[in-house]
Amino acid sequence: MKLCYFNDYRLGVIKGDNVIDITDAVKDVPHLDSRDLIIGLIAHWDSYKAKVEKAAAERNGVPLTGTRLRPPVPKPGNIVCMAVNYMEDGTLKEKPQINAFHKAATAVIGDGDTMILPDAPASIFEGEAELALVMGKRATRVNQADAMKHIFGYTCFIDGSARGLPPPGNVFFQMKSRDTFAPIGPYLVTADEIKDPQKLQIRLWNNGVLMQNFNTDDMGHKIVKCIAWLSTIHTLLPGDIVATGTNHRGLNPFMDGDTIELETEGLGRLKFAIKDDLKRSWARKTRLQMHEEAKEKTPGAYPDITPQLTGKYAK
Repeated sequence: MKLCYFNDYRLGVIKGDNVIDITDAVKDVPHLDSRDLIIGLIAHWDSYKAKVEKAAAERNGVPLTGTRLRPPVPKPGNIVCMAVNYMEDGTLKEKPQINAFHKAATAVIGDGDTMILPDAPASIFEGEAELALVMGKRATRVNQADAMKHIFGYTCFIDGSARGLPPPGNVFFQMKSRDTFAPIGPYLVTADEIKDPQKLQIRLWNNGVLMQNFNTDDMGHKIVKCIAWLSTIHTLLPGDIVATGTNHRGLNPFMDGDTIELETEGLGRLKFAIKDDLKRSWARKTRLQMHEEAKEKTPGAYPDITPQLTGKYAK
């Protein structure tokens, strides 16, 4: 099933090219406002699944083309992002040490929204294409054998980054938790629709040019290990988002006016815009392109950031 929010945060089921409003069918699900209705539905899914299926089968939908999709999980309790979790197309000699970080839940935006680049002295702004898990059950110290049972579904996710910020303070927090730095969507696909989440192709386009293109089978730490490890640190709750990391080789600068499209196999295509009032610019190069250029000029050099060319903070 494909679940979504649309228009004024109505909850819907996508069937073909239509979206069917199921809000009234699940209105008695415990929730505070419409934006966390999905979390209540996830937590009580076993009791409401049949009602959702019945409503989706009996009601008439409206064309998706005439609706505005919203973030499928607008108010997650936690966003946990796996750090350095890909083998970079097999180029890493050793598996990275497992690690993760939190991103502010208020950073969430959805399909058709705009990522705003802040007035901050970042060396570069990037967005990492990722597969996101949406938790379906409370998970505390779960073992790997049971980990997949705790996943409700999957969605596309972008981990926005303002890299190279100078101290003082928690620079990593400042880099990752900016408003609008967590685009998700376009909808939430229930786990039963995805045969093998460890074999999904992920592609990201910037202004129509393919930049990232990798498969989830390149993860250093597989999904079951991520859930098991994270749940030893803190409890994961229904509706929490776990972003599983990215292949960094295709990362490229996000700049004013860019149109970003992220497609994960079976999960639809998320599209959003980039806005930078300062109109800063960088060379349009991926990390892999920079590495290959540096290898020819300076063997052993692996630059990850192309220098800022114009605008405030350019050196």
